[in-house]
Amino acid sequence: MSKELTGSAAPPPAEALDSRPTPSRRTFIATTTAVGGAIAAGGLAGPLGFGAEEASAAAPSSSLSLTVNGRRHSVVVDNRTSLLDLLREHLELPGSKKGCNAGACGACTVLVDGRRVNSCLTLAVRLEGAEVTTIEGLADGDRLHPLQEAFIEQDAFQCGYCTPGQIMSGVGCMKEGHTGSAEEIREWMSGNICRCGCYTKIVRAVQQTAGGK
Repeated sequence: MSKELTGSAAPPPAEALDSRPTPSRRTFIATTTAVGGAIAAGGLAGPLGFGAEEASAAAPSSSLSLTVNGRRHSVVVDNRTSLLDLLREHLELPGSKKGCNAGACGACTVLVDGRRVNSCLTLAVRLEGAEVTTIEGLADGDRLHPLQEAFIEQDAFQCGYCTPGQIMSGVGCMKEGHTGSAEEIREWMSGNICRCGCYTKIVRAVQQTAGGK
């Protein structure tokens, strides 16, 4: 039977395969970069053809009114906005730090209606009518909160990144009555991580403040 009828053809000789040009490293990098860029550009449009602007416009939002550090605020926020992002990005209160953004380090700790919360895990839209206190709201003018003064006196910080959350957690710990001993303070502040390892001095600062109430 002829090759035309069967549709089969003899494979090319090995010499022909070996003689095909091999792309250079520069050509390979340029090609993959171009293809990757095209995929990324296409991905921005999304599977249904919506761009970033359309996606942002479609995000549900809500009106919210709450009191932060004694001042009333009325804002409109994306329903996915965390309290931490509301404070930092909308209300320009950067004292509360974004550490892990997963509720594991305590750098974002603030008080909501007098109780400690991880603001990175708290949806802002759930706080209608709430009273929020951040590190910026502890001092009375130029007069520091007693725990802030104790942190200075005990040298209870080094890099300072976790300090706002540590202080807010310490204030909450005292409000909750968990300062009976150094061990109790450590237990109830265990959610606040200090990467510099100032735990002993932090506990002393809380003890000093609690003892002076």
